[in-house]
Amino acid sequence: MSIRHKVGTIAGSMAVLSLALTGLSGIANAQTESFNQKVAGDATSFVGKVPYVYGGSSPSTGFDCSGLTSYVYGHFGKSIPRTAEAQFERFRRISKSQAWGGDLVFFHENSSPNSYVYHVAVYEGNGRIVSASTPSEGIVREKIYSSDVTFGTVTH
Repeated sequence: MSIRHKVGTIAGSMAVLSLALTGLSGIANAQTESFNQKVAGDATSFVGKVPYVYGGSSPSTGFDCSGLTSYVYGHFGKSIPRTAEAQFERFRRISKSQAWGGDLVFFHENSSPNSYVYHVAVYEGNGRIVSASTPSEGIVREKIYSSDVTFGTVTH
């Protein structure tokens, strides 16, 4: 076997490996997108039906913001921390353009992403969120109302 033939065989094998890895990446992205769609859909199912309750983490009694997010992620087998701040620490930061419905939106006290996180919501896409808002509003769909936010995703 000539050196040229060996190099050609190696190059061909690398191309096949590259195609296989690209296929696996596509499968992983499809699984992530499907997971996120389920999370966003589940969160939306509580809009107007479940009250806001400070410390709440159940649809039968009510949710606060991080209770809602931890519940919907847990509903699909992904355990995440209970508080907004702990969720922020666990999630990988992404840009708004990288965010899919089902990712989380973290609200900060000022424009620094290292400042205190006071609220978390499920991203629906197109600048909209599902949020455990206030005792008078409950679970709502709304526009992202602040520019002091960070988007986050978790490895699925």
